[in-house]
Formats: sequence, structure tokens, C-alpha cells
Amino acid sequence: MIKKEELSLVQEWDKTFPKSEKVDHSKVTFVNRYGITLAADMYVPKGAEGKLPAIAVCGPFGAVKEQCAGLYAQTMAERGFLTIAFDPSFTGESGGNVRYMASPDINTEDFMAAVDFLSLNEKVDAERIGIIGICGWGGMAINTAALDTRIKATVASTMYDMTRVGANGYFDAEDSEEARYEKRKALCAQRLEDLKNGEYKLGGGVSETVPDDAPMFLKDYHDYYKTNRGYHARSLNSNGGWNVIGVESFINQPILKYSNEIRSAVLVVHGDAAHSCYFGKDAYANMTKDSKYTDNKELLLIPGASHTDLYDGGDKGCIPFDKLESFFAENM
Repeated sequence: MIKKEELSLVQEWDKTFPKSEKVDHSKVTFVNRYGITLAADMYVPKGAEGKLPAIAVCGPFGAVKEQCAGLYAQTMAERGFLTIAFDPSFTGESGGNVRYMASPDINTEDFMAAVDFLSLNEKVDAERIGIIGICGWGGMAINTAALDTRIKATVASTMYDMTRVGANGYFDAEDSEEARYEKRKALCAQRLEDLKNGEYKLGGGVSETVPDDAPMFLKDYHDYYKTNRGYHARSLNSNGGWNVIGVESFINQPILKYSNEIRSAVLVVHGDAAHSCYFGKDAYANMTKDSKYTDNKELLLIPGASHTDLYDGGDKGCIPFDKLESFFAENM
């Protein structure tokens, strides 16, 4: 057995959503190939017998498993799947130092390690494993599906391509060599400042207050991460945010390069009113362009839904759980 880090896990219910009486909940841990121990909440349908289809859930980028990843996992467990919602490396209750770092490679590996855990779980049918990635983890999920042939079905919900936004800015407004050079230059300078100061500077999570003239998506983030709706004490987005240099490598490492070679089923779900909708539309277009495996790929746009409406349903119940259930049932 590969040695695990000693983690301090909260045992009481501290989620942003009510506990379901239809599932059994427990804390579990597993190790990725970098030796980082990941913490997860496992949800099992009450009274379930035999080996179950399973789903690993993660996201949003900068959130923790007690927020919407856990909601997705618990709800899918109510529908007959064994599920885990996990914290990525360096965040939440998971291990890894330095804290609040991100990596296209390590975070893709986090999903693969979750598949390892599920594949070896005695309650799981190892031939029926899927994943759900939310927000920035939607892009990670697609990247994982391109790499991990064990995954039978993938859902990317309200996805970001973190490497694209890192390199090009929002709506590709900074897509130039000069803009990227200045960004790299600033990050390199910050590295030295951090070393001089003996600590990593945080980039800041969602602002405590949002001015009236702020873009709607910033108001949406505030309404989720800074209110009782979605605030959590361990969430980076709810508090201090990532280290400034935490996402440095995303600028040079496009994660969706081989998405059109994914043979397994993929469902991209996005709100058509979301500022991030272009990520989902373009990811689907790139996944199906010049691909031999398009019959099991689908783009589902939710009318009127914003980015954060797909975190917890918003006030309209926007998360299409019936569709997610049928998608996984048909493809796993």
C-alpha cells in the first residue's frame, strides 16, 4: 500500500447543502501518483446491493467538495450511483504543500487517482466509471477523458478552459504575444517577491463587495461564494484565493489539445446566459472537429442559466440531473 499523508478530516456535516436521507455518507482518502493524499466525501445509495456504477466529481476551480461538487455527488448517489466528491491537491482537506497551487498535470492526475480509487473499490463495477467536472474542472475532466481510457462517460458542467483564459484572458481579449509576455514577466517577478517575503502572496478570492456597475458574472460569483448560499470557510474563492503564481503553468499548457481523440461519451452542459458559455461551445466544437467519435458527444445549453446557476441550480433548478442520470446510465 502506498503511504498516505496524515490528514485531519472534519467528520460532522459542514456542507452548503442539506444532507440526504437516501444515501450513506463517509470520508475517504486516496493517493495520486505524486504521493499527494486526496480527501473525498463518498456517497452510497442506502440499501444498495452488488457492484454499482460510480462517478467522481470535482470543481469548481477554487471551490471545495463541500460546495457544489458535493451537491452533484449526493444527488447522483440518490439516483443509484456510488459517487465521490474530492478536493484537488493543495486545497481543502486534501494534502500537498505548498497550499493553494494548481497544475494542469497534477490536477488531471487528481481525477485519474479518483478513478484508481473507484476501480479498486469493492462496491464499484470497474467497467462503469464516469466523471463530472464543474467550472475549471470541466476542462480538466475533458483532458482526463482524453488520457484515461477507463472512463466511460464524462460531464463538463458550466466549464472553463483554465489554460485558455490564462493565456488569452477572458473572451481572448489578451490573445497576443505581447500580452502573454507581460503576464509571464509579472509572474516571474512575483516568484522572487514571494521568496524574499518567505510566503506566497494570495491573489484574492471573490470580493467582499461588488459595485453596482460590476459585470453580472462577478455579481453571480459574489452571490454564490460570499453568501450563505455557497460560502465555505475552506473555499479559496470564498476567502483569500489562489497564490498569485499558483496558475503560472496554465499559460503554456493547453489542456484540450487531444479532445477530438476521446472515444468515450462526453456531455458538455452550459447555461446560454453564462459569460463562460463560449468555453463550452468551443470545447464541444473542437472535440468533434475531425473526430471519428462524434456519435456519443453532446452539447446541452440550458436556456437563461448563468454560470453559477449550474453550481447549485440557482433559483430555477437549472442543473439537468435527469439528463445526467440518463447520460451516465446509457453510456456506462
